Amino acid sequence: MKVNRIRQNVLPVLAALIWGTAFVAQSVGADYVEPFTFNTARSAIAFLFLLALCLVRRKVQKGIVERATRSWKDLAVGGACCGVALTVASFLQQKGLETTTSGKAGFITALYIVIVPILGVFLKKKAPRTIWISVALAVVGLYCLCITEDFTITSGDFYILLCAFCFSAHILVIDHFTQTVDGVELSCMQFLVVTVLSAVGMAATESPSLEALGMCLGPILYVGIFSSGVAYTLQILAQKDSNPTVVSLLLSLESVFATLAGAVILHDQMSGKEYFGCVLMLVAVVLAQLPERKKPVRAEV
Repeated sequence: MKVNRIRQNVLPVLAALIWGTAFVAQSVGADYVEPFTFNTARSAIAFLFLLALCLVRRKVQKGIVERATRSWKDLAVGGACCGVALTVASFLQQKGLETTTSGKAGFITALYIVIVPILGVFLKKKAPRTIWISVALAVVGLYCLCITEDFTITSGDFYILLCAFCFSAHILVIDHFTQTVDGVELSCMQFLVVTVLSAVGMAATESPSLEALGMCLGPILYVGIFSSGVAYTLQILAQKDSNPTVVSLLLSLESVFATLAGAVILHDQMSGKEYFGCVLMLVAVVLAQLPERKKPVRAEV
């Protein structure tokens, strides 16, 4: 029980730390290569890294891994579903980073913490009153973050907002499939799908350059190995037998790490209005996770 609690709390925070700093690497990569090209490279690196890890684990922990993955069909279907959701989310996020800062991107992406429990309503899960209060706060926070003086929203912010919905779907899909397959193998399979789909998008819409890829090799390796290979696997392992809403709260700390990393490394700055929007969204994120206060039951006389 104690080991499970550590896994469900520590692993998401580690993933959030890696993702937060990865926003800086992604922002740098966006200056050199287009979204599908960047995501093809990072996903291919993540797939090869995880494939090697899976082969080692199969030999060292043969019985354990085989029991965790009960069906190859479940692994294939789960990898495909997770991969499609992650491909769309990653593309939208990388596209948005072309025109917005890493700090803003981190906070807008963290909206999945509010979206996940709202989507639960459509899955016939009751949402407490605090969820709707957090939604209102998040909307105001988004307004402060994204809407300019002339009441327009930048294309980059809009792409990041869409990616938050895709990441929400990704979290819910993972929650479904982690019950029947090994987490590391699921992560490996999803990055195989992301690599293939991103490569198709790259070939159809972009003109990749080896020279440009070489100029951002460092960020690609960091994002490929740590953000994709390590952090997404930590997310999957953390979500096994866990409440996806609680895990998503801890994952949303990536917004704080992204803002700090952007300020320290890239010297990104936001206006007072935008920082206020960050605070409101952070409050919404925390409020969305507060347990609903139960009404006391009166004893019948």
